[in-house]
Amino acid sequence: MASLSRNSPLVVLSLFLLITFSNVAEIHGAKLRPSECKPRCNYRCSATSHKKPCMFFCLKCCATCLCVPPGTYGNKETCPCYNNWKTKEGRPKCP
Repeated sequence: MASLSRNSPLVVLSLFLLITFSNVAEIHGAKLRPSECKPRCNYRCSATSHKKPCMFFCLKCCATCLCVPPGTYGNKETCPCYNNWKTKEGRPKCP
């Protein structure tokens, strides 16, 4: 019983840190609102010469994953669903 009371502050601190960092991951990672997909995809596809297919697939991926990686290229590791969605041929589905 005494060890439980000694470990209580540690448990409380651990829970506090877990909650804090889970909120930070949510802010920086996924969970866009569907209305936020179009502006994010517009920026994501702004540097390509193939805007129409880029927008089509970006919007499709965003609707499913509720996440669009930052920037115009790369950074897909910030959106695991977006990063891991592949075509039948095994190539990336999301731009």
